Formats: sequence, structure tokens, C-alpha cells
Amino acid sequence: MIRPVSLIAVAAVLSAPVLAQEAAPAAAAPLPAPADLAASAGNAARQVYTPADFARYAPKNAYDMLAQVPSFQIRDNENLRGLGQATGNVLFNGERPSNKADDMYTQLSRIPAANVERIEIVDGATLDIPGMSGQVANIVYRADSFSGQFSWKPQFRAHYTDPLFTRGDVSVRGRAGAIEYEASLSNDDSARSGAGGPTLIYDGAGDIIERRKDIWHTHYDTPKLSGRVTWDPAGDTVANLGGHYQRKYDRYYEDGLRTGPGLPDRVRTVRENADSWNYEVSGDYQFGLGPGKLKLIGLRRFSHEPYSQEIVTTPVGGVATGDRFMQTGDLGETIARGEYQWKMFGGDWQLSGEAAFNTLDNVASLAVLDPSGQFVNVPFEGGTGGVSEDRYEGLLSFGRKLSDTLNFQITAGAEHSTITQTGVNGLRRTFFRPKGSISLAWTPSADFDLSVKLRRRVLQLSFYDFLARAFLNDGNQNESNNDLRPQQDWSVEAEANKKFGAWGSTKLIFIYRDVEDRVDVIPVGANGEAVGNIAKAKAAAIDWTSTINLDPAGLKGMKLNTRVLLQKSSLRDPFTGEKRQWNGFTDTVIELGLRHDIPASDWAWGGDVEYAHYQPSYRRNQVDKVWEGPVWASLFVEHKDVLGLTVRAQISNMVNARSKRDRTVYTGVRGQSPISFVEERDRLIGPIFAFSVRGKF
Repeated sequence: MIRPVSLIAVAAVLSAPVLAQEAAPAAAAPLPAPADLAASAGNAARQVYTPADFARYAPKNAYDMLAQVPSFQIRDNENLRGLGQATGNVLFNGERPSNKADDMYTQLSRIPAANVERIEIVDGATLDIPGMSGQVANIVYRADSFSGQFSWKPQFRAHYTDPLFTRGDVSVRGRAGAIEYEASLSNDDSARSGAGGPTLIYDGAGDIIERRKDIWHTHYDTPKLSGRVTWDPAGDTVANLGGHYQRKYDRYYEDGLRTGPGLPDRVRTVRENADSWNYEVSGDYQFGLGPGKLKLIGLRRFSHEPYSQEIVTTPVGGVATGDRFMQTGDLGETIARGEYQWKMFGGDWQLSGEAAFNTLDNVASLAVLDPSGQFVNVPFEGGTGGVSEDRYEGLLSFGRKLSDTLNFQITAGAEHSTITQTGVNGLRRTFFRPKGSISLAWTPSADFDLSVKLRRRVLQLSFYDFLARAFLNDGNQNESNNDLRPQQDWSVEAEANKKFGAWGSTKLIFIYRDVEDRVDVIPVGANGEAVGNIAKAKAAAIDWTSTINLDPAGLKGMKLNTRVLLQKSSLRDPFTGEKRQWNGFTDTVIELGLRHDIPASDWAWGGDVEYAHYQPSYRRNQVDKVWEGPVWASLFVEHKDVLGLTVRAQISNMVNARSKRDRTVYTGVRGQSPISFVEERDRLIGPIFAFSVRGKF
């Protein structure tokens, strides 16, 4: 299914949840903290989970294990600039990953469960890794021999969509002396989506002026070949070299019939092609130097991204008309980073420096269909050009224990960047921005911990936003904007964790952002619009998750996972001057998940229910809300040993979540001009049947 993009600007901790997140069994009592995870705090709030704690779930990889730690939500690195400091909440053998292309799910799923020695949960502010705060999971693993794992996850939908047979992955891992290696081939992100149904178009008086019946479906496959080699001899020396090559096959097909009074029936087709390829090569080398250790990191990635969209409308018995938008972008990023760590004045120090070079070269065109059936190019100013940024950053961090229960960490520094745009009205600008953070972690007891973090963030820009772009399916167009600036904010984040013994645990996260240069759609010229900046904006969120183990209530093997996410945002609309929420903002998410591992058997079953509510998006002349839902529900049944395989069957969308759109288009500036038309869409998605087989070799 295609779900609305969540513009949860309050951070990656609020990213889309993993459904049916499972908790570790309550019988897994916290063990003494291992000595090899460097921390300046006591171990009051530290927990250690061993493979035995997850045995009843028959996990195949590290992700299967971590997803069952009570109230723990995997948080990917935020979309900040370059590599920077750590912003995720997962470590691998005490180190943050030095690549950018793989998310945490992918990296965790490549580690076989048999290689995991333990999972350590500790507050990030107690570690000697700058940037981390809140609960952090350290996956301690080692491959002593060759092993492999695989999965196959077909999916079938009852309506409008082709079967999906290509989703799956296979990976191997092994060791030869001091060399550990891994390789994988994955198409786990593949999808087949679709929906169909009516759309009604009303005029400003509320009368129906057009009826539409559309059906759309997608084909999406992303095969990726990855490899990694780690050299880990005795002592402080360790080196990693990894990379991947990936193809993306992304196709969208829409066919519709449009009817209305006084007009001939019209057949309309939409075809989009976003096939692309990309690669990444990264490495790091850490060694002892003087009183500390030095880590050198390098990364290069590149993506070739062609895109085309064609829309053709053919009246019955008439001549077809249409439009086509095409662009080809080449995106590159090169990063060199150094980190030196040492101990002094009773704490942990790190001095880091980073140079990052980002580029985009883009060629775009707009064409119309002439009566002969050929597309003829028309002027499209601002779509072709290049954008580059040269950025240099330096940061110094210090962390230490203030008492047996209180730790702090402080980071201060700055970045200097130069953004250059070529093409129409080319421009070169230079920026200097202070950056930093301060964190406190309080662990008064073994069953409660609290962390607070204040930081200054600078977010990454999409270079495509500098250039003009047409959105033919909606009749919209962005102008180019050479004055676009990276979004910045002051951020306050707090996380509290409370354990309830055998009953489970709960986590409460609070986030507040005071934003400068919020990236949004702004006015350009007399009647145009473009991606630009709004001077001030705010957002806040409360995210409450809990794991409730029902064993003490006599329901052996059963547990509940709950989540309530409440968010609020505000800014001053650049077109009307009114206060509103951010474009496409997710303001409410409520989730309930149940899993029952039937005692003395290999069977498990469970389900999930999720409700979500979204804010509309705003342009100069329209208010537009596109979403799917609002309620999703699923059930699964699983057997953990079918000839050594874990087999699961699942049915989703059991309460008929729909694909919907409510759009109001005005003749001029919205709210200040008459209504041109109102669009109401209600499309059927239907039930989704999924099957998975996972095993090892």
C-alpha cells in the first residue's frame, strides 16, 4: 500500500513505526553490564539481553531480536548534513555505522541471530559517542564461521494490483582470521500498490460538473548488491570497507474515464517512469594515536535519476491532447571525516572535522502533444541547471559522569558552507552556522531513567528544490528559487523510561522544535510559487509507547504494544498571512499490537490496529489532503519451525482503509478568491494478503 508521507519534522524518533513490534520476554532479567561498551556512567539503567531471552520467537537475525525489546523503537539517523555526529539509536559492536545508504532495518537484518552474543540497552548520553541520547541499543556480534540467511515475502491484493513475487533477500557472513566479511542481495523494498474508484468534481456552487473513474497501480523493485569487509586485529585497530550497487525500477500507471454535462467522454492515461541506479563506497580506519584513538572515514555515493511523466487525454471520437515532463538528475556526495577521541579531566573528549561536497546536475524539459501525435518541447525556464555545496565542519565534544546517577555531554562547533547554483540567474552564497548540543542523563534507579537534550540542528536540502518542476497530474508547477536556504532549528528532546518488572515497560518522548528557514511552498512573482523558506515555525510532539506483558495475568506468551503520538505545528502562511500547521503534517497516530506465542508450541498469532490523521498541504491556490486509511488493521499466524523455516501468513487492510483525496482549488489566492472546483476522491484498496518464508543455511 502507498501511505501518506509523514512530514514529522519533530525528528527521526517519530518515524513510521514497525507494526507488531514485539517485546522481549519478561523473564529476561537485566544482567550486569559488560565492560567493553565504553560508558562514563554506572550501570543502573543498563539492560543486557542474551539470545536465550529471545528463544521463544525463533529469531533469524538481529532485527528480529531488537524488535522485541520492550518499548524500544529503532530510530534511523536523521537527514542532517554529511555524516556528522550520531543521531540514530543503534550501535554495532560499540560503533556507529559509517555508511548512509542502508537504514537500520537493513543493517540489522544482515546479522544472523546465531552471531549475536547480546544486545545492550543503555542511555546514549552515558557513552563516549557524541550525539547520542535516550535509549541506545548496542548489538554485540561476531561471525566465527560461514553462515547465511534468506527470506521470501510474496504479496497479493484482491483488486487492481499485480501479484508481488520479487520481494526477498539473501545474505552471507563469515570470518577468516581477523577478517570478517558479509555480502547480500536484497529486493526487500519492492512493492505492488494500487487503488481504483470514483472522483467527483464540484463547482463553486456545489454542483457536480465532472465524474471520474480511475484505476492506478505501481511496479516498484529495488535490487541491491552489497558487500562489506572488516579487519579487526588485536588492539585498537579496526578497519571497514563496504559498498553497494542498486537499480530501481519505479513505474506508475493510471487509466481513467471522465464524463460531465456538455462535454464528450474522455479517456485519460498517466504514465510515470522513475527507473534509476546508484552506488555507494565507504570505509573507515581506526587506530591508536598518542593518548587516544583516531578514526578516518571516507564516503562516495552517486545516483543517476531519470524521470518522466506523460498525461494524455483523448475525447471519444476526438483528437488527443497531452503534456510531458522529463528530467534527468545526477546527484553526487563525497565526504571525508576525522574523529580523535581521548580521555582527560575525568571525561571523554572528541575532536571531529568533516569536509562534504554535494552536487546536482539536472536537465529538464516540458512538452505538449501536437495534433500529429508527437510531443513538441516548449520553453521551461529554470528546470535545467546545477547546484553544488562545499561544506566544512568542526566540533569539539566532552562528556563525563557528574555523580553516580547523573551524566552530561556537551558539543560545540560550527560549519562553513558555500552553495553555488548554475543555470538561470546563477548565484553563489556563503554561510557560517554555529552548531552544538548539551545532554543530561539521570538514572536514579534500575527501573527509571530520564534524558534531556538541547541542540542546534542544520538540515539537508534537496537540491532539486532549487530548480523548476512541473506536476502535470495536479496541474501545478514550482518555479526555480536560487535563494533557498537549509532549514535550522533549536531542538529540545526529553525521554523517560519506566520498567514495571514482569509487566513490561513504558517510554515517553517529548520534542519541541523552534525552526528558522522552514522549507515550504512560497510565493514567487505575481502569480508563481516555489520551494522556499518561511522565517519562523514551531512544532512539538509527545510520543508514548508501552509494552505490556500479560504473563503475570495468566495469559502466558501474550503481550500488547501500544503507541500514542500527538503532534502540533505552526507557521505563518506565506500566501494568506494566517497561522496554520505544516504541509502534510501527521498530527495523530494511535496503535495497538497483540502477539501471542502459544506456550509449548511453535505457533504464534497476533494483529495490529493503527489510526492516523494528517494535515492538508497548501499551495497558492489550493488546499489538498491526500491520505490512506484512516484505520488499518491486520492479523497474522506464524509457525516457527516448518522444516527449520519460519513461515507467516498475514491479511492486512481488514477494515477497508480507502485511498482518499479532498482538494479545493481557487481561481486565485486560496481563501481570498472564488472556488474554481472541489475534488473528492474515494478509491478502493481492498484486502492485502502476505506470505513470508525465512530461513538460514
